[in-house]
Amino acid sequence: MRALISGWWQRWRTARDGSAQPEHLRRGRLGERAARRHLRRLGLKFLTANFRSPRGEIDLVFRDDDCLVFVEVKTRSSEDWTRPAAAVDAGKRRRLSLAALDYLKRLGNPPVHVRFDIVEVLLEAGVVREVRHLPNTFALAAPYRYG
Repeated sequence: MRALISGWWQRWRTARDGSAQPEHLRRGRLGERAARRHLRRLGLKFLTANFRSPRGEIDLVFRDDDCLVFVEVKTRSSEDWTRPAAAVDAGKRRRLSLAALDYLKRLGNPPVHVRFDIVEVLLEAGVVREVRHLPNTFALAAPYRYG
């Protein structure tokens, strides 16, 4: 019994500190933290991270004056093939739009402007090398509207 409890405790501690996570998830968390710091330095007010709804997930949500900013973070260790923002295709934009509408509904559909930003985070040897903020990258996916 003691060995069973000890094994469970070790697995719980490992899962909690993140060392058991796959590399791409650890990179993603690192990228989101870097993006959050960068956007705060630009004066945006952080609201929440990893908002999930049945229709999608939003990495970060900020407020910029009277505008809600939904942020997709793309973290890459290389740009050999393409820019990280290129991964936000039409399907991803649609899922982000639906999740944003769910977030707004949860807030009671306030009279605010919305925009979608992408933040590219480039890593080198596991360390943040560069953060690029691409504001207002796309509008709500058709046929969705807000406001």
